[in-house]
Amino acid sequence: TLAELMNLEKLPRSIEAFDISNIQGTDSVASMVTWKDGQMKKKGYRKFIIKTVSGIDDYKSMVEVITRRYRRLIKENQSLPDLVLVDGGIGQLHAAASALDALDLITQPLASIAKKEELIYVRGNEQEPIRLEQHSPVLRLIQKIRDESHRFALTFHRQRRSTRTLSSTLLKIPGVGDKTAKLLLQRLGSVRRIASIPSDQLAQAVSPKIAKNVYDYFHK
Repeated sequence: TLAELMNLEKLPRSIEAFDISNIQGTDSVASMVTWKDGQMKKKGYRKFIIKTVSGIDDYKSMVEVITRRYRRLIKENQSLPDLVLVDGGIGQLHAAASALDALDLITQPLASIAKKEELIYVRGNEQEPIRLEQHSPVLRLIQKIRDESHRFALTFHRQRRSTRTLSSTLLKIPGVGDKTAKLLLQRLGSVRRIASIPSDQLAQAVSPKIAKNVYDYFHK
């Protein structure tokens, strides 16, 4: 039914869905989730840190992510999905389409689903969005994939933001830079744990001098 609605040449057995996540223009990230043969395939999930866009610009972020994903598939001679799905309305659809066009993937099936109204826009037929009944199995399928891409993007964004916040606390300690802060968090797990253990245990993760500085910072 989905193939018929979107006028696809073959059954959409594989779908890759994308979502952009940021709050107040910081830690912009994107997610890609994979649905194949009726199931979400977590081995096919991908995370992206937005590199070329400053501030909040979901359209440019979508262009970057779509470009990075499918340029790599082309380079590695891997098969493309039967359908690319992006979270958003016609603006996100056009952004993704422009990225695919630049890669000469002009026939790649592409659609977007807008929040609230839940309208489905299909590349090449944007002027006639698909509006399905609330209980339509096709809409439920598209919503399931869209919601999973949103969940995955939001989780990754929160992880990035949390790590940045925790690192900023450690950066106040003399001798601790970005690299050391990340090392401490990776090896010890949290600022609370770092603050609670003796300096000899800290010295197992960093140099004795820095371990002493860290210990003194939290205990003085």
